[in-house]
Amino acid sequence: MLTSRRNFIRTTSAMASGIAVLPTVSFSDSFSPKIVSPAETIRVAAIGINGMGWADLNAVLKNPDVTCVALCDVDKNMLDKRAAELAAKGMRVKTYGDYRKLLEDKDIDAVVIGSPDHWHCLMMAEACEAGKDVYVEKPIGNSIAECRSMVAAQARTKRVVQVGQWQRSQKHFADAIEFVHSGKLGKIGLVKVWGHFNYGTPLTDLPDAPVPAGVDYNMWLGPAPKRPFNPNRFHGKFRWYWDYAGGIMTDWGVHLLDYALLGMKASTPKSVMASGNKVLNFGVDAPDTMTTVFEFDGFNIQWEHAIGYGAGIYGREHGIAFMGANGTLLLDRNSWEVVPQGQKMEAVAVQKASDNGLDMHTKNFIEVIRSRKLEDLHAPIQVGADVAIVSQMGNIAFRTGKKLIWNAEKGKFDDSDANKLIEKDYHNGYRIPG
Repeated sequence: MLTSRRNFIRTTSAMASGIAVLPTVSFSDSFSPKIVSPAETIRVAAIGINGMGWADLNAVLKNPDVTCVALCDVDKNMLDKRAAELAAKGMRVKTYGDYRKLLEDKDIDAVVIGSPDHWHCLMMAEACEAGKDVYVEKPIGNSIAECRSMVAAQARTKRVVQVGQWQRSQKHFADAIEFVHSGKLGKIGLVKVWGHFNYGTPLTDLPDAPVPAGVDYNMWLGPAPKRPFNPNRFHGKFRWYWDYAGGIMTDWGVHLLDYALLGMKASTPKSVMASGNKVLNFGVDAPDTMTTVFEFDGFNIQWEHAIGYGAGIYGREHGIAFMGANGTLLLDRNSWEVVPQGQKMEAVAVQKASDNGLDMHTKNFIEVIRSRKLEDLHAPIQVGADVAIVSQMGNIAFRTGKKLIWNAEKGKFDDSDANKLIEKDYHNGYRIPG
């Protein structure tokens, strides 16, 4: 047993009862460090196991001396299905419907969080508080305030927190950014980032319906507003509603804008403006077509998504184009290449992806759990926060319909309507951590 890793200081019985009974978060002041030797088995659990949470867990389990000991999901049907799949591989796991009960289990060393976005902040913060290391899906938060809270929670607890932006672990992405930083493209004035996907549409208006058997709907809602159950707001479709997520802007946006920011060595923009429409989807909040312009000193980053339309830009369904005076570097999950501007530079032929980004990313997570060298993480919590905040800024510009000026020093906009959207209200007795 990893007893040396499981001794942590908590705020006695008040803290324990707060997690077990009340839907709130409180923070203790200090922890005993959890250190694992290379010979010890790391015991992981997964919270939210329908989609990426399950993919993440399976990638984690490819690493040696790692096993799964517990699963949690509000859908008992999914919970039973996944537990049976692990049992077929020889792993007998505990199952939970309430993640807070799972976090009380001292036999768990690390958790994978694959819940809907509106749960990421609470679950990550409480997992850190319980002395667990965390692999949390992107986007890390469902608001700018949540992103800040999650960064603070990791800083207080010193846990290993890897954000599921697995492109950070893929070699061809790193190679492409190295080329951008070489200066060979010349002055870069525009970075185009896009996603043209033919999935997720159309969504038609559906009537409210009874909660499916085996689903704890109140737990699924958590800090989100109380609403009748509707199939459009549940598995696979929740991303289109502000209560739970941020649409394509924060779904694919955090993956692709991350590399635009990294390539340009940029943080937050000076200003942002956005326009979009709900063309094919009905009864949703987030637009299925959207263009956003982020203004920085000396260059712009332009985001565009169009769901259900066309084949993309430069013949690529999704991608990033660093447009320089000498040429343009095109990058996506499959490859990168350089297209010269006239005779100003030599072309670079297509450089294809050669590795599995998710596998490499989870390997990095496990390695850092063992080493405790947080600086070796490929996507630490601050990386996740930086791009999630920029993506949230794009959504806020769309929702206000205004060009917004960002004050980086104060961490807010020049507009009161926009500033009201920096933080989401928590409901049902929950409160934002910290």
